[in-house]
Amino acid sequence: MMTDLSVSTLMGIRCAADIIRGSKHAVVLTGAGISTPSGVPDFRSKDSGLWEKFDPFEVASLSAFRYNPLGFYSWLRNLARGIFEAMPNPAHYGIARLEQAGYVQTVITQNIDLLHQRAGSKNVLEVHGSMSSLTCTSCYRTVDALGYIEPYLERGEAPYCPACGSILKPDLVLMGEQLPARVWLKAQEASKNCDLMIVAGSSLEVLPVAGLPMRALENGAHLVLINHTPTYLDVRADVVLHEDVAQVIPRIVAEVLGE
Repeated sequence: MMTDLSVSTLMGIRCAADIIRGSKHAVVLTGAGISTPSGVPDFRSKDSGLWEKFDPFEVASLSAFRYNPLGFYSWLRNLARGIFEAMPNPAHYGIARLEQAGYVQTVITQNIDLLHQRAGSKNVLEVHGSMSSLTCTSCYRTVDALGYIEPYLERGEAPYCPACGSILKPDLVLMGEQLPARVWLKAQEASKNCDLMIVAGSSLEVLPVAGLPMRALENGAHLVLINHTPTYLDVRADVVLHEDVAQVIPRIVAEVLGE
């Protein structure tokens, strides 16, 4: 039953499901709002966002890391613990089900938490990187983060390169750092070629990723927006749902799959 939602929201869910069923090449773009129901804090929400408490250029910029990498790791530790302890929520699982059913071809995410992959999504483009690997700042060797996570989270031990001993940097995009080129090119191509883009949990405030839905629209794609707060593209979207993604996405999936 869907009686806990407004009539307009129910109509939006059914309209979104109709558009998904009629699409041939859907892309999902997700932001921090899809992971907040899993307990991962977002960055820009008023009062609760991380940047309400910290200046991102002081703690999460490339220059801050280069100047004081141990200070960076000290700041990151609580956030990293929350990320690694978090579990996928119904929105992540719903998107994975749409991919498995053949409706979604690509998931583009701004998140670094790996929750899409853990929920079962296969074709995930992490445009802001992730914490699954680290790269040496001197010899540029890349290593899997798995062996470094436990000592870092439990004892605060910063990771060092097994080859040359220099500090390792997590492969996430910091302030002042370019997006990973190959992944970004794939994200642009997917946005250009899709016939539907579903934006979930993103306020579309961070460039250049915020421009991807416009690229889709320019090529004739439909647009479905699911986010608590308005975005600059609400006026261009076929469906706008200012609701909880963890509540709405599973209902859209159920409607699509006839459950």
